[in-house]
Amino acid sequence: MPGLVIAPRARIFHGHEWVYGTEVKKTFGDPQPGDVVTLKDFRDRQLGSAIYNPNSQIIARRFSRRRQDLDADFFVRRIRQALELRQSRGIDDTLCRVVWSESDGIPGLIVDRYGPHLVVQVLTLAMHQRLDLIRSALNEVLSPECIILRNDAPVLKPEGLETEIRILDGELSGPTVAVANGLEYEIDLLDGQKTGLYLDQLASHTEVARLAKGKRVLDCFTNQGGFALACAKAGAAKVTAVDISSTACESARRNAERNGLDIEVLEHNVFDFLKHASPEYDLIILDPPSFTRNKKTLKDAMRGYKEIHLRSLKLLDKRGILSTFCCSHHAGRELFLSNLVEASVDAKKTIRMVAEHSQRDDHPILPALPETHYLKGFTVEVIPSR
Repeated sequence: MPGLVIAPRARIFHGHEWVYGTEVKKTFGDPQPGDVVTLKDFRDRQLGSAIYNPNSQIIARRFSRRRQDLDADFFVRRIRQALELRQSRGIDDTLCRVVWSESDGIPGLIVDRYGPHLVVQVLTLAMHQRLDLIRSALNEVLSPECIILRNDAPVLKPEGLETEIRILDGELSGPTVAVANGLEYEIDLLDGQKTGLYLDQLASHTEVARLAKGKRVLDCFTNQGGFALACAKAGAAKVTAVDISSTACESARRNAERNGLDIEVLEHNVFDFLKHASPEYDLIILDPPSFTRNKKTLKDAMRGYKEIHLRSLKLLDKRGILSTFCCSHHAGRELFLSNLVEASVDAKKTIRMVAEHSQRDDHPILPALPETHYLKGFTVEVIPSR
């Protein structure tokens, strides 16, 4: 098997699963893009097996600590193990992320399950080359009616892959309905945000909604209305949902009507809305799309978070509650929390922690691979100044 010799002090020696081009001492055996390669240290000791792409900044992604090939048995075994993990954690496996890339030992493969339908993303060249094996394994383990390929993520470009959306197997006729937290969502699996729903936020919807009874709620960046609907169902006095996308607003309205819930949906730029809003809310939720996808724009992203934090806190009186979320792994937990604290200082408001949030358990985290822990959130309350 061809392979790579990894230079000393590379991050893989500290538990990380990625090898960057600058960390390769030499290659041997003429590996080709998409090949499985063996990894060795500078003393010729085995480090495991990885997928290889010399055209990517991440030149190798380890998927096993022993010699292993990406054959049919491998995919069936790993997908079955991933499903069993979700089941053991009490997650509804009919609406969840069944496979989460490195966290389930299949780098670059994401599989989301919406009842009888699967939505698949293959974000690495090696997985793309083995799409037929993946499709067969999914059919064997999960027996779906339809498998959809949603390869429209920006991370495809570094892997040299083109974006595409198509049906891999079976048939799909129009939108489908998913039930989460007792709410029905009409979703279009071929067109829409992510793979259909923000599955990683389903637990947070419930956690925040517990605080909403009798409150006037503002849900910013509502998308399909996840937080707004959960709060309305929990007994909020009034719910206002804001999003700049007309498509998202229409989706939120349809979902509210489907569930018999009364929410006000406004098509508006959230930054401008917060600037001119009246202080008439008891609970404000900020769940924006990622403000940064790389380290170069991190400072600009943190300015954006600071702005919406500051404006939201100024709208809240004592006992007012702010729930805020960040889905970029580049903005770590401590950085995001300090951003919130700085905004509270500028707003002359004292805040107290109510809850901390993370991605749902169907998005498992590898502590040695911080990129797998991308979603973080905090709920705080404004308390009287002292």
